[in-house]
Amino acid sequence: MAEALLALAAELQRRGEPFALATVVRCEAPTSAKPGAKALVRRDGTVEGWVGGACAEPVVVREALDALRDGRPRLVGLYGEGGRGPDRTEGILDYAMTCHSGGTLEIYVEPYLPVPLLVLLGQGPVIEALATLGRATGYTVVPLPDDAAWAGLDGLVLDRRASVVVATHADSDEDALARVLGTEAGYVSLVASRRRAAVVVERLRRRGVPPERLGRFKAPAGLDLGAVTPAEIAISILAEIVQHHRGDKLTEAAPAAVETTAPEAVDPICGMRVEIATARYRSEAAGRTTYFCCLHCKETFDQDPSRYLAEPA
Repeated sequence: MAEALLALAAELQRRGEPFALATVVRCEAPTSAKPGAKALVRRDGTVEGWVGGACAEPVVVREALDALRDGRPRLVGLYGEGGRGPDRTEGILDYAMTCHSGGTLEIYVEPYLPVPLLVLLGQGPVIEALATLGRATGYTVVPLPDDAAWAGLDGLVLDRRASVVVATHADSDEDALARVLGTEAGYVSLVASRRRAAVVVERLRRRGVPPERLGRFKAPAGLDLGAVTPAEIAISILAEIVQHHRGDKLTEAAPAAVETTAPEAVDPICGMRVEIATARYRSEAAGRTTYFCCLHCKETFDQDPSRYLAEPA
């Protein structure tokens, strides 16, 4: 099972498809999943492999999709009665184990996202230095040195993880930028002086480029590090790109590669988020529908609905 799952993970990486890998790292009996058990969660929420039953899988899927959105791994704990301890749960996203079997599971969820693109339109010493630095930092660098090479843009997926730096140093700057700003590229910048950058921004505005698109355009490119040489300017641009990808700008919104989360409700018994459209367990009480992650939560609720409707989840 593990070999087949890892082979699938390698194939998805080769194809550039995002996924998250969940691995059971610790358990306390009684649990059906044991340390080393694995599951792979795709961007649409489908699961290959197994890390537990009705309690564990919905939690793992939810945290895996969140990890694909923010790019951060997490350690998830599902604790049976008496299984939690304040001295050992720091840094763990903990949930109540609502299954009848009880027990404790701790599961490490790690996202695997496609290597981000760094597209360089134009040429010159800054672009050459930026290409070298970008490759060393782990970006997939795509150089498009002149107008003839721009046709290559059509074959690229420019989503929020993609960065585009324009350095044509000519009137074609505006043509290139108008085209790139029509995509979903998360970072777009222009290598130019402040005066030249202001002129280009005004011309793009006259061309009808929407304000929200211009809002993610950085001109001149790079952080203000006092850079002078081409290599220093390239460092300042790459630093700005890293800041963008690691900062809150990217994580506030889901990457285009990850599908938007469906409407959810909160299970009032355990506090788990439940996707309304696919919720298997639900009850009607006090004129409203309540959704649950598993049968045990539904049965607990049905014994005294008024108690749980009156309490915050």
